[in-house]
Amino acid sequence: MEIMNRMKHWHKVAYFLLAYDFITVVLSYFLALWLRFDCQFSHIETQYLEKYYVIIIPYAIFTVIIYQFFGLYRSIWRFASFYELKKLVLSTAVTLVSNAVVVTAFIHRMPISYYVFGIAFQFFFGVSIRFSYRFILLLRDSREASAADTNVLLIGAGSAGRMILRDVNFVNGGANGSAKVVCIIDDNPNKWGRYIDGVEVIGGRDKILYAVEKYEIKEIYIAIATLAPSEKRNLINICKETNCRIKQLPNMYAEKAGIISAGNLQNITIEDVLGRDPISLHQEDVAAQLQGKVVLVTGGGGSIGSELCRQIAKYGPKQLIIFDVYENNAYDIQLELKRKYPNLDLVTLIGSVRDARRIESVFETYRPNICYHAAAHKHVPLMEDSPCEAIKNNAVGTYKTAYAAMKYGCDRFVLISTDKAVNPTNVMGATKRICEMIIQTFDNMVRNNHEDMLPTLITHQVDIDTADSEKVPAGSGHTEYVAVRFGNVLGSNGSVVPLFKKQIAEGGPVTLTHRDIIRYFMTIPEAVSLVLKAGANASGGEIFVLDMGEPVKILDLARNMIELAGLRPDVDIEIEEIGLRPGEKLYEEKLMSEEGLKETENHLIHVAEPIKFDSDEFIRNLQSLMTLAYSNEGPEVVQKIRETVPTFKG
Repeated sequence: MEIMNRMKHWHKVAYFLLAYDFITVVLSYFLALWLRFDCQFSHIETQYLEKYYVIIIPYAIFTVIIYQFFGLYRSIWRFASFYELKKLVLSTAVTLVSNAVVVTAFIHRMPISYYVFGIAFQFFFGVSIRFSYRFILLLRDSREASAADTNVLLIGAGSAGRMILRDVNFVNGGANGSAKVVCIIDDNPNKWGRYIDGVEVIGGRDKILYAVEKYEIKEIYIAIATLAPSEKRNLINICKETNCRIKQLPNMYAEKAGIISAGNLQNITIEDVLGRDPISLHQEDVAAQLQGKVVLVTGGGGSIGSELCRQIAKYGPKQLIIFDVYENNAYDIQLELKRKYPNLDLVTLIGSVRDARRIESVFETYRPNICYHAAAHKHVPLMEDSPCEAIKNNAVGTYKTAYAAMKYGCDRFVLISTDKAVNPTNVMGATKRICEMIIQTFDNMVRNNHEDMLPTLITHQVDIDTADSEKVPAGSGHTEYVAVRFGNVLGSNGSVVPLFKKQIAEGGPVTLTHRDIIRYFMTIPEAVSLVLKAGANASGGEIFVLDMGEPVKILDLARNMIELAGLRPDVDIEIEEIGLRPGEKLYEEKLMSEEGLKETENHLIHVAEPIKFDSDEFIRNLQSLMTLAYSNEGPEVVQKIRETVPTFKG
């Protein structure tokens, strides 16, 4: 019923405009004759007046038909713009030419001033009724904006800023109620002291604090569509010195799409505060490697695994296989990829990398060309309490997957590692170091054609036992193995950022293990880009390391997140220190002292020289670890880890 009422309302508006146009067209050409004859009705010559009576009604009908054809009765005149003005000009021109030609050729030659003044009046009446409504609304909104209870500082005097300004001050009155942009900041000196829609550009970013105090600013809108992450971070840090709410454009594409408005602005995220310039990677080699290939991602439903699947899908693989033990995550990424890439050959499989029979069946059935191994237990405190599970999943699972890759002719195997594998102080980090050692061992065996010396690691468990102890088929061992080591990933499952968000939402306290603890951070897409680059450039046995920039103090991270939520640290939300957890470091390291660094074509990506160790002894230790883990001998497992990983300090 409401829709019908709205339709009837607009029908009424259209009928009113049609009647108005009909009357004003009749009036316009009468006024033209009246002006032509000195504004005296009695002076109008009879021949012209009689022809006017003959012409005007058909012409008025013709005019409203042309207006209807150009859609002038279907526009929403509240938002009238140049588009509507252009249509009115075109329709007026059509009626003028038709009137002049038809009347002159078939009826009577009228004075030239009749057409000139007639069409001028017709256009004036048509424009005035249609745009007066918008003009009145602008005046009303301007008066309401002058009494706004939220003063806004706009940063950016470019086209994006202009669109935000007009949306806030003249269209919607702000995205969140009564708001008004009262001043603008822009770093371009040529714009200082000038005005956009009556709002002054008062200076550069050094004027932000001054403007907030002078104009009693409550909200700051950052409306720069192409701001580099490091520049955005610096700008946000200045704005954070105020108590204002900060919003920004979502991305650089909004401006191109023409959808910029106050409603499109979004809150500042912790990624923006910690932002740095993205790593510049030439991905042509990645595209060449993935296009037309069968790609397997183990742990494909996790934070890193799912992003791997997203980025791999855009390169057009022949087939993408998601393998994960947790069906809910696998289902979510499956639905997302099917929606975005309907033509992608996508296979989603549930299973554990600990199950040799299952993982080998996957490799045997699908014969992947590339395997990205992201399946792992990664929670440091939980693995301290369950070291046997860490060995089963991380170490044994990696071995079995790497073995299947070699057995069934996979071209490349890329291990997702972590900086916690460097001089590990916890079981999780030590097992990831074992994973790196597994990769190095496999690569060494393949290079020296000794793949037949690699055991199948039979677990003597019916549900996860290998079918037999068949050796690797001759000639299949050509797999290149590589590991990629990076730090903490912002927003990944179980990381500190989601934990802090949850604690802030619950009213605190935000818990820190230590006020001096630092970590390196990177974004998930950035980490995955590195993984793909490593897979493309692997020659075998390398450990790729990303220069992750400056470390972040977790205390500063907590304070930033509290402030971004519009709260005050230690006032609204308490920050509580709870002490280091078992196996936790104050400082993360990216390299061991024995490892050297070689630069790649990108100066932010390095390759660590592998630490040499006795592969045969390592395999024997790994077999012992597996036996102890499946016997659930926790203390013995930890002791054996110490023997296997000399740098383990746990």
